[in-house]
Amino acid sequence: MTEPLPSRRRGILGRLRASFLTGLVVVLPVGLTAYFAWTLVGWIDGWILPLIPAHLQPEAFVERYFGPDANFPVRGVGVLVFLVFTVIIGWLAKGLFGRSVIKMGEEMVDRMPIIRSVYGGIKQVAETFFNKTEKSFDQVCLLEFPRSGTWALGFISTKPKGEVAHRLASLGPDYSAVFVGLTPFTSGMLLFVPTKDLTFLDMKIEDAAKLIVSGGLVYPLPKDQPQP
Repeated sequence: MTEPLPSRRRGILGRLRASFLTGLVVVLPVGLTAYFAWTLVGWIDGWILPLIPAHLQPEAFVERYFGPDANFPVRGVGVLVFLVFTVIIGWLAKGLFGRSVIKMGEEMVDRMPIIRSVYGGIKQVAETFFNKTEKSFDQVCLLEFPRSGTWALGFISTKPKGEVAHRLASLGPDYSAVFVGLTPFTSGMLLFVPTKDLTFLDMKIEDAAKLIVSGGLVYPLPKDQPQP
């Protein structure tokens, strides 16, 4: 007569466990996203706020308007200053005076052996990612990597240029630059692969990135299937 009690307990615990996991699926993405945003804003504030005069610091405004006993964190001021400063610099760089100043600064940097290499690399990456006239990572593909018979997701990058393109042209067919991201996408490899050996996919860049980051757990849904 006491047999149903254990199964009843297991049923309650099972429902509680299922509810906990469902809540975790809802709370974890929101919590991690909010934590990442809060940390990023704090990092930018910590970089920008020391450059602002003391009487313009957020703490000075809080003390001035709420009294000396007020103590609560104010974040985002450094982000706002950074955005305004960047917009002003971009506006000045479009003019003749700004271009002249940038050219003079780059000529000075070219005379510094180590600094010019770092500056040149960062500038080239920034121009590649933010240049509106040239797309980067505009298509997803499958390629055999790291050996024949095993396949990896790759992102089609810009076409090979310069000496690399010249050397590859002497090897035979058309080549494409493919970036292969490694889980959890903290690093990757740049490969130059014959275009004919690539299998192009209709998958979006964001969906492919999610698939790599999740280690194959999050697959994109078909276009005709509604999101859960």
